[in-house]
Amino acid sequence: MSYAFKDLHWSKGIEVKEYLLPNSLADALDNLEKYQGRAQVIAGGTDVVPQLRHRDLEVDALVDITRLPDMDRIEEEGDMIQLGGLVTHAQVASSLLIREKGGILAEGARSLGSPQIRSIATVAGNLISAHPAADTAIPLLALNASVVVSSKEGSRAIPLADLFSNNGAATLDSRKDILTHIRFPSVRKDQGGCHLRLSKRRSITIAVLIFAAVVKVDKVGQVIKEATVALGPVAPKPFRAVKTETLLKGASINMDTIEKAANAAFEESQPISDAVWGSEEYKREMVRVLTRRGLKKALERAGTPIT
Repeated sequence: MSYAFKDLHWSKGIEVKEYLLPNSLADALDNLEKYQGRAQVIAGGTDVVPQLRHRDLEVDALVDITRLPDMDRIEEEGDMIQLGGLVTHAQVASSLLIREKGGILAEGARSLGSPQIRSIATVAGNLISAHPAADTAIPLLALNASVVVSSKEGSRAIPLADLFSNNGAATLDSRKDILTHIRFPSVRKDQGGCHLRLSKRRSITIAVLIFAAVVKVDKVGQVIKEATVALGPVAPKPFRAVKTETLLKGASINMDTIEKAANAAFEESQPISDAVWGSEEYKREMVRVLTRRGLKKALERAGTPIT
């Protein structure tokens, strides 16, 4: 189904000729191929519509994927949690399954924008924006997530870390690719996570800093078996603090380990000074503070508090 874009009530100020509403993934991909790079996928539209209004994006057609079947579900498959590409932040924030098996993602989803934005903005769209402060990208990195992307050539799984390029863009092309699913392993009983967000106001603002971590512990030996640590926006893209993770793996659960990890994250971060969001020095110090605080909370949630 297609509409003349000028007939849509929100089309004012946007120069697009056609609005397409496919009912299947195959049809959506056919629509994209037909326009040869002059069509753009749209779902929630909270990023795409402002880009069109500001002329940062110019296309002849929009391919609305909101009618594609089964992509608005949150499901558990074995030890994996799967989100469809149309799942909104509001769905994630309210999901009992996500709260139980991936709580830091629910915390991240609750921090995005306003309730109105969360009700329409998709998690997939937040990832595709590739913003260094994308609210769900940081916890999903810490959860070791991957995404499934479909194109005319077929479907492929991509580790989430590989979705973000150093130039602040996603490595998929929304004029020919569709992100259909997001997957991550369930957080288990020997694991604990923490999500922290530093911002100038409580809501509707880009974060100064986001920290997320998941730790896996050996309670008997009192050591950290594995750890994932993600940060943003203190680099050109949302990123995993790999050196910090390496330091934590196999380390004893004590404050000395926490301090070493906080210092390592401090060294790995690459923030830039900004007149609105603060100086490089301030952001780097906050990386140290939030890493220290967040790792202590993650270990506490894993059942190994540091007293």
